[in-house]
Amino acid sequence: MDWFISVILGIVEGITEFLPISSTGHLTIAERLAGWSIDSPDVVAFTAIIQIGAIAAAIVYFRKDIVRLATGWFWGVFKPERRGVDYRLGWAVIIGSIPIAIVALALTSFIETALRSLWIVAAALIGWSFVLLIADRYTDRLLRSPRGILRDESSITIVDALIIGTVQCFALIPGVSRSGATISAALLRGIDRTTATRWSFFLGIPALTAAGLYEAATQYDRIGSGIGWGPTALAIVISFVVAYVTIAWLLRFVAKNRFTLFIVYRIVAGLILAALLFFAVIPAV
Repeated sequence: MDWFISVILGIVEGITEFLPISSTGHLTIAERLAGWSIDSPDVVAFTAIIQIGAIAAAIVYFRKDIVRLATGWFWGVFKPERRGVDYRLGWAVIIGSIPIAIVALALTSFIETALRSLWIVAAALIGWSFVLLIADRYTDRLLRSPRGILRDESSITIVDALIIGTVQCFALIPGVSRSGATISAALLRGIDRTTATRWSFFLGIPALTAAGLYEAATQYDRIGSGIGWGPTALAIVISFVVAYVTIAWLLRFVAKNRFTLFIVYRIVAGLILAALLFFAVIPAV
């Protein structure tokens, strides 16, 4: 593998992992433009493994929140009198992470073969844009209502987590976006934009860590004989640095803005990709 391509793919992963524009979709496009066979097992594994860098960035960025929730959950399990908001939120993260784990394990073969087409990426980029648009406008409608109050993190329930976690399963379709799916679901539950974005991170950490480590363990030899562990490690490091900066920017952005920028980008990117495929400029797989 060309080390320059490794750097580019690490940057793409770091920028797109937590923005609601689909990291898998963008990596698939970039890999296809680099001339790779995007349904090759080592390429599929590489796409999942370099997410570890972005997830590590999220863990470092949210380390205080993670420790707070983990501590609240731990003490709540053994000392009922100490159960509070953090205990409930700890369970919310655990339960919200279960649906995607079950679906991913059950449909691994289907996801890594039948869904590896740029036509699917184009359709998902455009299609989920309208889900995010509806969710974003619903938030505005709630703000204009007589109460004008959105829910914050302390109000999140187990039911919220289960619904958001179930919708997260749509992110297994390249082009949907894991953060786009979870943020949309959270907004439709009346949760404010900043909290919805933060919870896309919290629910993403267990899911993406498990996916990356699973691919690293099961595809170790294929990575070694194909793309190579050196370039893969470099892409992981690059994605960590870029993702950390992206997380900080995104949280500041959503605190004051709608998701319109990402919605427009998704539609334009999907249409351009569809045009390139239609005119056979690039192959679908």
